Amino acid sequence: MDAFFSFFGFRGYSPLEVIVELTIIWVAVYLVFRFLRRTSGAGVIRGFAVMLLLVVLALRLPGETGEVFGRLRFIADKLIGLVAILLVVVFQPELRQALISLGRAKFLQRSVPIRRKVVKSVSDAVDFLSKSQFGAIIVIERSLGLDNLMRAGVSLDAQVDARMLQAIFWPNSPLHDLAVVIRADRVAAANVQLPLAPAGVVPTRLGSRHRAAVGATLESDCLVVVVSEETGNIRLASGGELSAPIPRDKFEAELAHRLSLPPEDPQAPAPETAEHAA
Repeated sequence: MDAFFSFFGFRGYSPLEVIVELTIIWVAVYLVFRFLRRTSGAGVIRGFAVMLLLVVLALRLPGETGEVFGRLRFIADKLIGLVAILLVVVFQPELRQALISLGRAKFLQRSVPIRRKVVKSVSDAVDFLSKSQFGAIIVIERSLGLDNLMRAGVSLDAQVDARMLQAIFWPNSPLHDLAVVIRADRVAAANVQLPLAPAGVVPTRLGSRHRAAVGATLESDCLVVVVSEETGNIRLASGGELSAPIPRDKFEAELAHRLSLPPEDPQAPAPETAEHAA
């Protein structure tokens, strides 16, 4: 056992201490791989791991003493010291996404009320757009603001209304291209350009509208509704993932569930009944 630890440079350390430290390192590496498994960074970091393993083994096998491969050992030590800087450069998008994911932790989030009226208006509009096969992207902001994206769009600040959303995405409407952003119960902006998801994240049979929907969720905790212009299919994007097509008759319930709204009380009076009672 002592010879094994000495071979890997752990001479003078307690075996228990080494085991605990290696376990912590293994867990950290596992978590990194788990986070990167759906990104292009997974292949890159595997390459880094194999390269470092080969370098360490190549330098350890000849022995610790003497001038055996001294120049190679010197160069390898310098290169390994630069790996941390290189990782920051190569994995900048993934690191950004990791920090965003940390910001999504519930204890760090502010409460953003989403009223059921918004869900109803969006659902009615999406039902019409899907039947008509009018393409649409509707971004529902949650705890992380989308001000950077909205700066290049057209500011509206209007009450959410199904007819307004239908009019915006009507073909040849001046604002029908790109996305609409909803903040709380207001349509904050239209004609908003969304960042595209990296190639390979979205199936190639789906177009740029779906890539944009997923791309927005890679940099925020927003929920994105996307309607296909070719098929009329309705999908939801969140957390860098795109749902399967959602039937029109189930979309409102799914949207309410994704926005953590409590189920409707079947005993509650309809709005018309309440108005007549008043």
